[in-house]
Amino acid sequence: MGAGPKYAEGMTSTRPHPEDSAEQRPPYNAFARVCPSRGTLEHVTGRWGALTLGALSGGSLRFNELRRRVDGVSEKMLSQTLHALERDGLVHREAQPTNPPRVDYELTPLGHEVARRVLSLIRFLEDSMDDVLRARESYDEARGAL
Repeated sequence: MGAGPKYAEGMTSTRPHPEDSAEQRPPYNAFARVCPSRGTLEHVTGRWGALTLGALSGGSLRFNELRRRVDGVSEKMLSQTLHALERDGLVHREAQPTNPPRVDYELTPLGHEVARRVLSLIRFLEDSMDDVLRARESYDEARGAL
């Protein structure tokens, strides 16, 4: 595998160099300011994006079901998050022509793959929280924080 094209400050793409692959594709690199993957990374790794993907990993949910599952998210933030994830191709919105209207949200195949990885990180963090809390306590004690 080649190092890939150079970006800022000696960083290289995390993708194989196009010459090393039968499939020619742009060398996306989230560390580069202009890379379009940064926006998707922000949508996926932000608090509401990660939790929304995780909640939808169990199957299709209506808006209010999803809002209850993602405790603490406002209606406005959930709506913005769903729009961003839908635009990125991670969530599918299905409006049912009923009275009252019914809208269901579900993960796309790409969304399932992303959710699987996000949930793995969430589980790791949950399993590591005792260590994190001890580190915070040590940090705060060392700096005289309350």
